[in-house]
Amino acid sequence: MSFTPPNFRWHAESISGTRKKENDDSFLVFRAGVEGATELPSIGDDVLDKEDMVFAVSDGMGGGNAGYLASSLILQTFAFLIPKTFASAAQGFHPDYLELLEQQVGEIHQSINDKAASSEEFKGMGATLSLAWFTPENMYLAHVGDSRIYLHRNGKTQQVTDDHSFSWRKLQRGDTNERQYRNDPKRSVLCEVIGGGHRKVRPQIAAIPYQIGDRIMICSDGIIDGCWEKHVHQALSQNADSTSHPAKVLMNRAIENAGSDDTTLIVLDIR
Repeated sequence: MSFTPPNFRWHAESISGTRKKENDDSFLVFRAGVEGATELPSIGDDVLDKEDMVFAVSDGMGGGNAGYLASSLILQTFAFLIPKTFASAAQGFHPDYLELLEQQVGEIHQSINDKAASSEEFKGMGATLSLAWFTPENMYLAHVGDSRIYLHRNGKTQQVTDDHSFSWRKLQRGDTNERQYRNDPKRSVLCEVIGGGHRKVRPQIAAIPYQIGDRIMICSDGIIDGCWEKHVHQALSQNADSTSHPAKVLMNRAIENAGSDDTTLIVLDIR
């Protein structure tokens, strides 16, 4: 049976929050192949054929420009590292994607800490990561922190990443509900982050087979600050022919209801 490559349609957007001038969020969309990475526009339509596709969001932290530097460095480093797997495959080495992603997160974690130690202005810099790497077989996830990846399939919306905070663990145990979780002052205190002076990082790594008709959203916590789970589901359930419409609906709601934090999302359809 011949393989018909899926078509990917996406809309990515990022807006700075009102509490500061700098936008510490970063996002990146790129194709990865044997020749390296090719960055793609924020709104696009492309076919997954000879090259893989990667979509990622990172939310930076640190004083001055350190937050943006951390988030952008993380994504640009992935754009450098991921295509190296194609060179290895061409030489007959086929690495395990899950092990590879865990190793790459660890390497980037160390490099961010090294950068932070090099100058007082970068001290404490770190960032979250939510990355989806699409091969012909699977969507591979690498996740650290409280940015999120959602999967909308067959009328149901599921968060496929965990928030790396003690508040999230309480929610998952049933000790709190969504309202209590959202109002928890410690919700943004993360137990896992890339950099941030942490000695180690324990990323969430997973492989999820995707299907034609799937809709995926990758977002920073600015979206969640202004959108409840029901709002996310409602937006992703509508306008199957447009990624821009649900993206705009969620961005507008998040900014109207919160808006103090940087707000970033990517809505992606597999067609």
